[in-house]
Amino acid sequence: MLELNHIRKDYVSGDMTVTALKDINLRFRDSEFVSILGQSGCGKTTMLNIIGGLDKYTEGDLKINGISTKDYKDRDWDAYRNNSIGFVFQSYNLIPHQTILANVELALTLSGVSKSERRLRASEALEKVGLKKHLHKKPNQLSGGQMQRVAIARALVNNPDILLADEPTGALDTETSVQIMELLKEISKDRLIIIVTHNPELAMKYSTRIVKLLDGDITDDSNPYTYEEAHADAEKKRLAIKEAKEKAKKANKAEKKAEKQRKKATKTHMSLMTALSLSFNNLMTKKTRTLLTAFAGSIGIIGIALILSISNGIQLYIDRVQRETLASYPIQLQVETVDVSSLISSFMGESSNLSDGDSSGEEKDENTVYSYNIMSDLLNTMVSEVTKNNLKEFKEYIESGESNINDYVQDIQYKYSVPLNIYLSDTSKGVTQLNPNTMLSSFYGGTSTTTSQSSLNSSTSMFSVSSETWVQLLEDQDVLDSQYEMLAGNWPTAYNEVVLAVNENNEIDDYTLYALGLKDMDEFDELYKAVMSGEEYTTENTSYSYDDLLGLSYKLVLPTDYYNYDSETGTWKDMSEDDVYMTNVVNNAADIKVVGVVRPSEDAVSTSMTNNIGYTKELVEYVINQVNDSEIVKQQLANQDVDVFTGIEFNAGEDEEITMEDVYAYITTLSESEAAATNAMISQMTEEQVLESFKSVLSQTTDATFEGNKSILGICDLSSPSGIDIYATGFDAKEKIEDIITDYNNMQTDAGNEDNTISYTDYVGIIMSSVTTIINAISYVLIAFVAISLVVSSIMIGIITYISVLERTKEIGVLRSIGASKKDVSHIFNAETLIEGFVSGALGIIITLILCIPANAIIYNLTSIKNVAQLPVTGAIVLIIISMILTLIAGLVPARIAAKKDPVVALRTE
Repeated sequence: MLELNHIRKDYVSGDMTVTALKDINLRFRDSEFVSILGQSGCGKTTMLNIIGGLDKYTEGDLKINGISTKDYKDRDWDAYRNNSIGFVFQSYNLIPHQTILANVELALTLSGVSKSERRLRASEALEKVGLKKHLHKKPNQLSGGQMQRVAIARALVNNPDILLADEPTGALDTETSVQIMELLKEISKDRLIIIVTHNPELAMKYSTRIVKLLDGDITDDSNPYTYEEAHADAEKKRLAIKEAKEKAKKANKAEKKAEKQRKKATKTHMSLMTALSLSFNNLMTKKTRTLLTAFAGSIGIIGIALILSISNGIQLYIDRVQRETLASYPIQLQVETVDVSSLISSFMGESSNLSDGDSSGEEKDENTVYSYNIMSDLLNTMVSEVTKNNLKEFKEYIESGESNINDYVQDIQYKYSVPLNIYLSDTSKGVTQLNPNTMLSSFYGGTSTTTSQSSLNSSTSMFSVSSETWVQLLEDQDVLDSQYEMLAGNWPTAYNEVVLAVNENNEIDDYTLYALGLKDMDEFDELYKAVMSGEEYTTENTSYSYDDLLGLSYKLVLPTDYYNYDSETGTWKDMSEDDVYMTNVVNNAADIKVVGVVRPSEDAVSTSMTNNIGYTKELVEYVINQVNDSEIVKQQLANQDVDVFTGIEFNAGEDEEITMEDVYAYITTLSESEAAATNAMISQMTEEQVLESFKSVLSQTTDATFEGNKSILGICDLSSPSGIDIYATGFDAKEKIEDIITDYNNMQTDAGNEDNTISYTDYVGIIMSSVTTIINAISYVLIAFVAISLVVSSIMIGIITYISVLERTKEIGVLRSIGASKKDVSHIFNAETLIEGFVSGALGIIITLILCIPANAIIYNLTSIKNVAQLPVTGAIVLIIISMILTLIAGLVPARIAAKKDPVVALRTE
């Protein structure tokens, strides 16, 4: 039962107060057809809005089923409108961008009804009003009468207790008006219908009760609902409820389920999908404007995405430059080293005196020129003691995993002082050594083809370093793949496999051709002789197929293979000058095969080798293990006090005393003529002079040392490298590695092991120390541009959303009338901004990808760098999300304005 007790409604406009309803007292039956008549402005619509919960009364009380609404909150009124009230408006108030089926379904979405049930109930409601064939039409495709039927179906779909109709026939012709009134009369059989109308004839014909209003007061009620009648109806209802409760006891579970569903039904809530659907359909009705708005919003995203694309491409390029540069210039640790960094810094004048003020802290006169010291620092560094590094200890620290250094390196190469002796496989013309290369020794005496062991081990000259043909490959295959293009064959997979690297033009210089045996070494000797005699000598250019290069094979001779054991003396003899012996050694040596031909990639900035043969660390380990397993090495290591080459103890004879008896005994071993000459000589000398002269002859001494023999034989311990090359992944990683070395040094110092601290050389760090600062500065500038673009986009989206709120004001009123809460209205516009933000972001990304094509072409023509503009997938997704978040934030204020709109005022908006 609906009851109005002393309802008063005042409207305040400035200093003026207008009373629309003065003192309304009405009771309505649960099912009757009530028409409210009166002149315009008498308060009919105001009373209807108060009954429907759209407007709040100023004084009095509205009771629903005997319950006062004085303490109702917004959510209570929303639930009341959604579950108990159905509105039918004179102007239909259908949402134009939704189908009539979707219009009718809308109220059900707020009630939490499932999609399938929603569709079924909406279809049935439209079928009842005779619109079964028009389910998927838009409102503008229907006649006025049909649209009013849709409005009635929407009002009835939630099965409300009360149907309120404000001038339902005001915009219809006579015939259609009669059809609508007949429909309402049929509906009034099982519910309360209250209509406001100016047509007394239709009211008299179809209504069961007529209430007349004049200036806010009730002047007549044709069938009042008395207190006694209301009390009797209430008693009947009480008995009915009691009977229902008794039946419910028998089906307690069903009752609880029904009660749960009832409570759930009292709460209204619009799902996200419904909000998105409403907003999407609205946007689709204005495709051109939506697209233009999205494009305008995407301008900021395009700018950001382009900056991000170029920044990402440049960063990728810089990372690649860093990796490739650092692949050529590692951090080098040697067993014996000097502080080259300090040496270069001193030479470049990077002293403390260059800072503000001098090192003493004295202020400087601007009109005076001062000196600062370079030469003293330079000389002090040059003459400083050579630092010895305990690389064995540092290697153990690296491999222990304590430092996490592997997170910052692309490779760590351990160097060992073992020669890699490579010979031509073909010995038909004699033995030819290719590595270590000795060609350039011709300019400093000797011949290019010498194979003496002394020259083999002289690998410390500047030319032996700069002209090295055989180099060790990096272990990081990704770096190798990024630096080189495989022309033929494959990368090494075994210790005896190597690759040949040509230059970017598929060329090999003639020096390398000689060093690899591809050109005859005799030709180089003739060239050398001609040049030294002042004659011109021209060599012919040659070419080779990939099959020719892949067919190359070499021989690996171990340092210990040069020596043969002499069983008579029990010593080892150097046989490197014996052609027959060396030919046999080379023929039986291990094969080294060229299995691949590589070329620097077109976009490679720096490579670790060009015109070189690249071998793997497995080859070095193979040589060390074979050397350590040889008989000569085992003998030398078993007796470290005796020289295996002479059989004499190291340092023997240095303190040994000889006598004249030793001298005479020695003379007896000579021939008669030699003995006579010796006796004649010593007869003219004092005893001290004789003993001094014969000391070197009679004492068995050797200049060799144990460490020297280890070096000659190539004896190495894999756990104790002679050098460590650390290849960082980038400059930031290089700094991390330097920090790790510093931490290691501090740890050793704290433990009292200063001898274990490490000194190193970082050439590229000295040269490229300012690169990181430049990159950071560029990044900050790009971020500033991004921030400006984001602010502009946000402001624009906020304005556009507010315009949308103004355009959809009437829709807001309709939604509130069917039970949508303020939060639901806010969600609708938030959904619209999300959609707009997504479209803007996606459109911006698409346009950016298109713009990257000409941008890359322009950048390539200017810099020869390919594919600089590269928008990362993650970046694109993040930008779309950022666009959605920003538009959502920008739309919060307009959405809040929409939620606060008075539904009564909104419904009157045209």
